[in-house]
Amino acid sequence: MINLSSSDVATTLTADEPGATDPRLQRPVPPLRDDLHLVEVARERDGEPAWCIEDPVTNRFYRIGWLEFECLRRWGQRPEQICQQIRAQTALEPDVDQVLALVEFLATHHLLRPDTATVDRFAAEANERSPWLKAKWWLHNYLFFRLPLVRPQRVLQTMARALPWLFTRSCVVAVLLLGILGILLVVQRWDRFTHAVVEAFSLSGLVSFACALVVAKSFHELGHALVATRLGVKVAHMGIAFIVLWPMLYTDTGESWKLKGSRQRLAISSAGILTELALAGLATLGWVMTQPGALNSALLYLATTSWVLSLALNSSPFMRFDGYFILTDVLDFPNLHERAGGQARCWLRRRLLGLNEPWPEAFSRSHRRALVGFAFATWLYRLVLFLGIAVAVYTMFFKALGIFLFVVEILWFIVRPIHQELSHWWSQRRAVPRHFRVGWLLVALGLTALLFIPWQTSVGGPGVIHSARSLTYYAPMPARLEARHDDGSVEQGATLVSLIEPDISLDLAAQQVALDNIDAELTGLLDNPQGRAQLSAAQARRLLNLSNIESHQREITRLHLSAPFAGKWQRINEQLAPGQWLSPREPLGVLIDPEHWVVEGYIDQQDVHRLKVGSSVRFFVEGQPSALHGELVRIAPSRTRLLDQAMLAERHGGVLKTQQDSGGEGQPLELEQPLFAVQARIDTNWNDIREARGRLHIDAERQSLAARLGTWLAAIAVRESGF
Repeated sequence: MINLSSSDVATTLTADEPGATDPRLQRPVPPLRDDLHLVEVARERDGEPAWCIEDPVTNRFYRIGWLEFECLRRWGQRPEQICQQIRAQTALEPDVDQVLALVEFLATHHLLRPDTATVDRFAAEANERSPWLKAKWWLHNYLFFRLPLVRPQRVLQTMARALPWLFTRSCVVAVLLLGILGILLVVQRWDRFTHAVVEAFSLSGLVSFACALVVAKSFHELGHALVATRLGVKVAHMGIAFIVLWPMLYTDTGESWKLKGSRQRLAISSAGILTELALAGLATLGWVMTQPGALNSALLYLATTSWVLSLALNSSPFMRFDGYFILTDVLDFPNLHERAGGQARCWLRRRLLGLNEPWPEAFSRSHRRALVGFAFATWLYRLVLFLGIAVAVYTMFFKALGIFLFVVEILWFIVRPIHQELSHWWSQRRAVPRHFRVGWLLVALGLTALLFIPWQTSVGGPGVIHSARSLTYYAPMPARLEARHDDGSVEQGATLVSLIEPDISLDLAAQQVALDNIDAELTGLLDNPQGRAQLSAAQARRLLNLSNIESHQREITRLHLSAPFAGKWQRINEQLAPGQWLSPREPLGVLIDPEHWVVEGYIDQQDVHRLKVGSSVRFFVEGQPSALHGELVRIAPSRTRLLDQAMLAERHGGVLKTQQDSGGEGQPLELEQPLFAVQARIDTNWNDIREARGRLHIDAERQSLAARLGTWLAAIAVRESGF
């Protein structure tokens, strides 16, 4: 339904404007169509009577106020005559401009009787081939169009007479209690429920969800239709509506605006959500009460689909879904979106341009604030939604069509409304006060400077500072801990960890005894002339024995871990005590060179071309206000997906997003978006000896925001140009 009140059609014309000599003033207003119906409806909030013009051809309803009704009663005369009669016979004080605006409104919505030329044009268009076969029709209608399928009035009347118990209070209470019982039982089995929902996300599960969606929406629309039929409202037809080519069932209950009571209209608008919630509650209870199987799975799909559709989609008042109509009926405020939008646009023009435009409708200050706030919330919600739809249509179709539909979505839903409002601002530029024009000029100059002055002098990215030389010590073999050096500074060659392997010591002692025996044997053989034949074999055994002794001594030396350079030693797992056996996989400590530090960082592709080796860098450690200074020493030649610094991963408290299935045992983390790795040398003293996350800033070529935006758009164009 479209609302039309005297404030909607009021215009302001002066004797100097073309309207003062408008030829329409000299002739009667055009006649109305003979098939229109005028129906009295509920009064406005201020008590003023209201009517609806019913267009049976399009099944649309146009709400009008008292002034428009009085004009229609005297239709067919000249505008001045209509105004004179209304002033003489009523308390209203209309002017000619309001009558002319009403004529324009009626003509715009094809409510006036067409002349011969218009009839001939409509006939010619009707004789052409089906419009849906034309690309132009799809361009204008693919966003939303409806296909009526059935005229269900007789069936609905039969169902309403056959199911009177469905509308009783006892039935409502019973369904409510059963739904609450189902929710309580599911809460007790929440783990099982969530596990079943997660398992349902498969190819067959998605098909089942789609079937459940059809069932839920069918009951939803049937709820609207039955309640409307019970209240005496004719349901013209039911069918499928396509929103961005996505099919949804719909029920035409447009005649509900004939009802004078807002509570009756509220019953019709809320019937769909209430039916779906009842279905969700009963399906939830049924899922709890049934055993795993086909029926149990079907109830699960039906319950989850109904809950999500009712609470997340249909209840939103920011789109023309059930939540919006429920809100308008609760407030008894028809055309909430249009009227709130009119208030918000006028508020913007007054606040931002200083225009003294009249308010579209008179409201109290608190009501106007509420309407303006609701309009802003609606615009923000729709901006996010339409951007999401644009991305969805881009991904749903092949690339060429996806890009085309993406552009159409952005232009039609986002750019077009903004352009229309800015066009109005431009048309009223001469009426803008001087100080507002000066202010906007300063804002424009500031934005221009912000966009085009190359004030961006650095490139930033996450990074990790660590020592240029660091060694983590492990036991070379399973061994027993004898001693560990205390934490702190150590000199080069200092023993850091001493280990014992008893078997090696025993073998060394045995080999030493064997060597002594062989030496004694050799002495005896040399003294005995008859033993000279065995001398070579004994010497060979002695050489083998010496080799074994040297090998064992090397193994013992390996068990004494020393520092190859001077640095700071820090033990790991201080709970280890002498006498404990150690695994080769267990770290014992780390030796860090405290004099040389580097930062490993990651930079976006769009910024790396501005960098060069030798640039100055600043590194801000998390929690440290001062920066560490240094120099860029390396830029990777290509992007990488492997994240060497696990501290930067989001799962470990960092800022870089990684693939969920990466980082398994022995596997590196993989970045969701590839980045360029860079390395910087830190020249400032870093008194800590730990690795730390931070933000790396690198001096780069100057760049403006406009150039950055152009580079980003060019990168997208290059990426998406590959069909």
